[in-house]
Amino acid sequence: MRISIDNVSFIPKYRQIINSVIKELEEGNLEVGQQIPSINEISERYYLSRDTVEKAYTELKSRGIVSSVKGKGYYIQSTETGNNLRIFLCFNKISTYKKTVYNAFIKTIGENAKVDLFIHHNNFTLFKNHVKEHVKDYNYFVIIPPLNASNQDIARVLYKIPAGRLLLLDKEIHESPSLEYSSVYQDFRQDIYQAMHSGADLLEKYHELIMVFPSQGDYSKDVVVGFKSFCNEHHRLNRIVDTVEDELVVKGKAFIVVEEEDLVKIIKTCQAQDLVLGLDVGILSYNDTPMKEILANGITVMSTDFEKMGTTAAQFILDKTVSNFHNPFHLIRRQSL
Repeated sequence: MRISIDNVSFIPKYRQIINSVIKELEEGNLEVGQQIPSINEISERYYLSRDTVEKAYTELKSRGIVSSVKGKGYYIQSTETGNNLRIFLCFNKISTYKKTVYNAFIKTIGENAKVDLFIHHNNFTLFKNHVKEHVKDYNYFVIIPPLNASNQDIARVLYKIPAGRLLLLDKEIHESPSLEYSSVYQDFRQDIYQAMHSGADLLEKYHELIMVFPSQGDYSKDVVVGFKSFCNEHHRLNRIVDTVEDELVVKGKAFIVVEEEDLVKIIKTCQAQDLVLGLDVGILSYNDTPMKEILANGITVMSTDFEKMGTTAAQFILDKTVSNFHNPFHLIRRQSL
C-alpha cells in the first residue's frame, strides 16, 4: 500500500493517509480482506507519530473501509469509499488565509467527498495545465484563478469544464457572459474603497496615506484602484511604493500594507524611533490573521471572511446551488490606526 505524504502541504497528515488509502482503493490496488500495514509500520516508514496514523485508521474504521482483528492487524473491509463527489480544488497559493478557506471547505463538505488540492502559484501556464490534465477526473471544480491573468485567458481555460460544475473563489470573470459558474468572490476594488471609507475618521489624523504594494506580488491590482479611488474622492495626499524601504516612516503618515514582512518592518521602525502606532504613525493591514489581533496591541485590518468563503463554497456544492455570492469584507478597528 502506497502512502503519499507531503510535508509542506497544509492538508493534515492524517487526512493525507486517508486520501492515500482511498486512492489505492479507487485504483483497484487494494481488495476486501487484504491486510494493510500496521500503525507502527506506517509511523516508522513515513516518520509520523502513532497518534497521527491511529487517527487516520480510526476514521477509516468508522467509515467501514477498514476493520481490525485483535492481535493480527488491520484489513480492508470494503472497497466502497462513498466518494461519489470528486472535487478538484485549485488555489493560487499556500497562505494562512487559504488554509482557513481550505479547512472550512473540508469541514463543511464532509467525509464522503474526495477532495484533491492543486496549487498554481499564480502561474497561468501551470493553472491551464492543471485544468487540462484533470478535467475528466472530477465532477466538481472549485478554483481560485490566477489573480493577474486576463479574464479572457482564464475563461478560455475554464470553458473546458462542463456547465454547472464550476465554482470560482475570490475572483469573478465578468467579460465572459457565456461562461456558466457559481462564485464566492471578493470585489477587490470596491471592497477596499468601502473599508477605507468606513475608517475615514481614523485616517483623518494622518497627512499622507502610503500604500505598500509589491508590483510583482500575488495580489489583484484592483486593490490599488480601490485605494486610489478613496484617496481621490477624499482629496487625500497619497503614494504607492513597492516596499517599506522606498518610504521614510515618519510622524503623520499612515501605511496600508498587504505583505506581513512590510508590516513587521514598519512596527520595528516605529519602536526604534519611539513613534506611537495609532497616534504618530498609522497602519492598516490587508487580510486578518489571529496574530494581528495581538501584534503591537492590535493591528487594524480590512479583510474578507475567509472561513465563510470556504463554508459557503462547500454548501453551494452540497445544496446544488447556482449563485454568485459577494463574500463579506469589513474593517476591524484596533490600536494601530
